[in-house]
This record gives sequence, C-alpha cells and structure tokens, in this order.
Amino acid sequence: MVPELEKVTVLMKNPEHVQRVISALRKEGTDKLQVISDFDMTLSRFGFNGRRCPTSHNILDNSRVISEEGRKKLQDLLHYYYPIEIDPNQTMEEKCPLMVEWWTKAHNLLLEQKILKSDIAKIVRDSEVMLRDGANTFFDQLHQHNIPLFIFSAGVGDVLEEVLRQAEVFHPNINVVANYMDFDDKGVLRRFKEPLIHTYNKNNTVLEKTEHFQLLSSRTNIILLGDSLGDLSMADGVPNVENVLTVGFLNDKVDERRGKYRDAYDIVLEKDETLDVVNGILCYILGDLN
Repeated sequence: MVPELEKVTVLMKNPEHVQRVISALRKEGTDKLQVISDFDMTLSRFGFNGRRCPTSHNILDNSRVISEEGRKKLQDLLHYYYPIEIDPNQTMEEKCPLMVEWWTKAHNLLLEQKILKSDIAKIVRDSEVMLRDGANTFFDQLHQHNIPLFIFSAGVGDVLEEVLRQAEVFHPNINVVANYMDFDDKGVLRRFKEPLIHTYNKNNTVLEKTEHFQLLSSRTNIILLGDSLGDLSMADGVPNVENVLTVGFLNDKVDERRGKYRDAYDIVLEKDETLDVVNGILCYILGDLN
C-alpha cells in the first residue's frame, strides 16, 4: 500500500491496525480528513550534519537581539529543563508544573530583551532552522486538496509563521495555535498572550476559547504528527472522531524512549529527518486524485 512504510526508520507495534486505518482514510476521502501537527522537531528538522537545528524558541534565543547574558540564562534553562521534558521515567503530571516554570522563565527573559516585531523576519532569515526534507510536497499536497492543517505548537507563533512564510508554504489551509507575542504601539515585545502552551498541555483546555475544531466538525478523520508523548492529546478537541492515525518522530534518546513511543504512536519514525513516510501515506490516501 505505502512503500515508504518499509523504510528502516519505521517502527510499528501493530502494522495491521496501521493498514486498516490508512485504508479507511482513503475510502472516506479528503472531505473528511484533517491533519493536526506539532511544529518544532516534527515539521522542522531536529538536526542536520550532526548539529541540532533550532526550535522556534531557540531561533530567538540564539539571535543577535539577545544579550550575551540573556543567551547564557536561556541556555542554562534549556540544560536544566530539557532532560526533564524528555525523561521517560517521569509522568506528565510530574513534568507539567516544571514545563510551566521553564516556559514562564524563558518568556520573562525574552521580555527583558525588548525584541522588535520588525526584527523577526531577519532573525528567522539569519537562523539555522530547516523544515524536514519533503516539507514542500507535504504542505503543497494538503493545500491543493483543501485539507486543513492545524499546527498546534508550544513554540513561538510569530516565529513559526515567519519560518513558513519564508519557506513559501504558509498556505490558507493552515491554522496555527501557539504562544504569540504581544507588541506595544512602538512594536516592542511587551508580553506573551495567554494561554501559555507547553509540551504537556496541548489539549482541549488550551483550545476552549477557539472554535477551530467545531468549524471542522465534518473532518472526523485525522492524521496526527508529533515528536513528544504530549502531542498525542492534540486531537482531543475534535468532535465525533472516526479514524486517527498517529505518527511520532523519535528524534532524541532513542533507545531509552523507543518502548514508550512504540506503545503510544501507531507509527514511530526513528531519527528520520524527512516527511517521506507521511507524504507516502498522503499520496496513497489521495490516490486517484493526485
């Protein structure tokens, strides 16, 4: 059905279930399909040539608009909290307050830097952010077939949108929920808008004030893409779900986390910096329409 599922990077606990869901998605057609995806390290690359690629927060952290002292403090936060974020032995309940702590401290540090709205395009242009290989095909296929793409991110919305804009893939079928900046009349960052979104609260509690999923109530089939176990709750707000296919990118600490990811996601992609598998699945679902 989908030759890309034969790739060595692919891990499936229940291949028969995966085949059943993909068949159902094809049979039901594109009018009932939506894609819900994380952004950082899911649509963007985790690494390139042995170096880490930046998240939307890192793009700011590493930029020239951040003072040396500010950068060091942000790095210290990353080194302290990131191992907690990906620790397979701690529960989400244990991690949640610590993630709120991390995001809040990081945002407060960014506020001190007096970031200008007019600087964001250059900050993104000067960064080393990269979308995964095959990203253009992914975004273009969804756009051409009017399949809504909902990007649910704990990153910085203004930066994320600029990454998509510069890659020329920010199509009208895309809707983003993320941490957005609020600028004053002079275009200086003054706060981050509520609610705070972190890795482990990407669920309906954050979406209560948006009507996104209600407006798409006929889109009861979902492909969900993420890179953390917290991403699995991103579709919780969708009413009357029929079929969900979950694809998880396992980017880091692969051996320690493999078991948990295999149990949680339908398809796990280990250290795969491409969207080949996702594009292969979409190609099959779209079938004769392509």
